[in-house]
Amino acid sequence: MTATFDFVKSHGLGNDYLVVDAAKLGFELTPTRVRAICHRNTGVGSDGILALVNPPADADFAVRILNPDGSEAEKSGNGLRIFAKFLYDHGYTKKTRFTIHTLGGVVRAKLIFDEGHCVAVRVEMGRATIDRKLTKLDVGGKTLQVTSLSVGNPHCVIIVKELTLDHLKLGAAIETHRAFPHRTNVQFSQVLDRHNVRVLIWERGAGHTLASGSSSCAVATACYDKKLVDSPVTVHMEGGDLTIEVDPNLSLVMTGPVEEVCAGTFSKDLRRRLAAAVD
Repeated sequence: MTATFDFVKSHGLGNDYLVVDAAKLGFELTPTRVRAICHRNTGVGSDGILALVNPPADADFAVRILNPDGSEAEKSGNGLRIFAKFLYDHGYTKKTRFTIHTLGGVVRAKLIFDEGHCVAVRVEMGRATIDRKLTKLDVGGKTLQVTSLSVGNPHCVIIVKELTLDHLKLGAAIETHRAFPHRTNVQFSQVLDRHNVRVLIWERGAGHTLASGSSSCAVATACYDKKLVDSPVTVHMEGGDLTIEVDPNLSLVMTGPVEEVCAGTFSKDLRRRLAAAVD
């Protein structure tokens, strides 16, 4: 297979990623280069990079998930849907079900089609684990009731009665709180009824984000664990909605849309700047 592009840009509910085949780039994706590529003004612009890499024996494919600040994420729900569609649309597989290795574990993906076109992906996200010891955080002069958990990557969920954009002012302070030595993703959530939750997201390494698959899984888990909702849960984000299934063991299945935006090549000017970048 010979690609005629360096990257494909896609989004899941407004959360956009560049997908690349790491072996064909011609340069290493160092933190400085990732930041340069993801920059909204002087780069291509994205919420991160998904790099296809050689899989281990326990998976069909493998992906590195790189945040726009150059750090690496363990798992991304939107990113996994984008990556799964990319693999099928660009000839890496003819299968409609396959496994993907991430730093946060192996997941199973199932493509969903409309008139022969992949429009959504269902992903088995694994089992959530809740930190039962961490239930409160002192942030900005306030004591917050929190649910700290992992769905393969770390999350901190704060359930509120009324959700406003003012809640996001606490996002950076919670992300970098001393309770989270590796930082954390942050979600402010409002339960609407037994099957619907509204959420605002502060993503580790990216900031305010319109949508996040793993964040949706975290919110659904926290609300389910507190017996505030029943499965399935529709998580309403600024970018759109995802459906999360939670079983009694806190195993998670996420289903949601995905859309390709464009394919492109890095210019000689950008490649020259990336070649000169030193970490």
